[in-house]
Amino acid sequence: MSKNSIHFEISERKILLRLFDVLFVGVTLFIINKIFAFDYFIIEQSNWSGVLVLLIYIWGFGTVFELYDLQKSSRLETVLPSIILTASVSILVFLLTPYFTPVLPANRLQILHFYVAVSGALLLWRIVYITFISSPRFYKHVLLIGETATIEHIVKAFKAADPNYKIVGFVNCEIGSKESLAYKDIQEFSPKCIEAIVEAEGISEIVIAAYNSEAITPEIYAQLLRLLEQGFPIREYTKVYEDITYRIPVQYVGKDFYKYFPFSRSNKNKFYLSNKRIFDIGLSVIALFSSVFLLPFLLIGNLICNRGPLIYKQERVGKNGKVFTIFKFRTMVKNAEQDGAVWAQKNDVRVTRFGGLLRATRIDEIPQFINVLKGDMSFIGPRPERPIFVKELSEVIPFYQTRHVIKPGLTGWSQVNARYGSSVDDSLIKLQYDLYYIKHRSFFLDVNILMKTFSTVIFFRGQ
Repeated sequence: MSKNSIHFEISERKILLRLFDVLFVGVTLFIINKIFAFDYFIIEQSNWSGVLVLLIYIWGFGTVFELYDLQKSSRLETVLPSIILTASVSILVFLLTPYFTPVLPANRLQILHFYVAVSGALLLWRIVYITFISSPRFYKHVLLIGETATIEHIVKAFKAADPNYKIVGFVNCEIGSKESLAYKDIQEFSPKCIEAIVEAEGISEIVIAAYNSEAITPEIYAQLLRLLEQGFPIREYTKVYEDITYRIPVQYVGKDFYKYFPFSRSNKNKFYLSNKRIFDIGLSVIALFSSVFLLPFLLIGNLICNRGPLIYKQERVGKNGKVFTIFKFRTMVKNAEQDGAVWAQKNDVRVTRFGGLLRATRIDEIPQFINVLKGDMSFIGPRPERPIFVKELSEVIPFYQTRHVIKPGLTGWSQVNARYGSSVDDSLIKLQYDLYYIKHRSFFLDVNILMKTFSTVIFFRGQ
């Protein structure tokens, strides 16, 4: 067996980030309380409610401002803005909720000390994390066994999802294949010495990425079996892909689709569905009522810049393939598709200046709460697509129609994770996220999406 390096899984790193955020903040506040005349926030039993509220604020706003994004957390220059935003908003809200928190100090300078302590503690822990936990010494070293045709896609997907997941080698399992691997940073090894490679390279895990299981030769199989008997982790590519990227690789599922789509019990759970519907109705009523105050500004902006109807209607495909009419505030010029349906593009020239503002702030989506109230949509779910595009995509992307087994949504797992969709390839990525949501649908995943939606709106990303 190899001398495996110590590594932390994605879930473990996220737990470490959250736990040590609180620990570093708590220890820092305790120290300055003992050393300096700082008595606004005291770490003691009598102030347990204040400590709990601060913890909730840091974790909550940290999630919104992507403080726990592993890609951002691996580099100081990318995580620093998240630290500043999290500390600033958390302390501001903490100060503005005196019912749950200590009364403001008479010496206002203590507020500055409080801010410096919290932000400094978060920064110190992130420096420690980047120096040790996120350093190469804690990378998970992986050996990939499969076919050369899939290697580039796999490496790129894993690298984008987890900076600590390092594929250090590749073994081509195709018999008689003369095609060599020409990919940067990936070394090709001989199928005859897999056990020796595991030992020499400090491999922590072997991933089998053979689309055709018959491609695994008896020689490779025998070595894998010996490693497995010794307790060495050997995993199948699609499972690793799902665990790391939070997507289902439908293009590699093949005929064994029933193995990959054991859909969440929540899809038939009456308690979950009824509570979700209550949430949808309540949020829709609040959103539509609040939009009344925006209506005068929208009418004026539309009259000056858009010069046409404010409300735009379009057919979309909903649950079980049922077509319904969706409502939006118009953001494009009139007759934008007089020559036929066209993919929406990022920085689309058909979008007016006022329409661009509506899109950036997501105000154009508000009328869709009417669809949510009617029951055509839910707040969270796959984004509804137009019938003509559904027909085209269903012909080229496997299992595309599967996304219609639940209600479409205003926001969803693909909306908060994928980039702007303007091609078949982008639609494939979005479908992978949608199927992951359908498979793992739950209250906690919905909350995660809700928090990420705030991040998407704040940083002007997504659809």
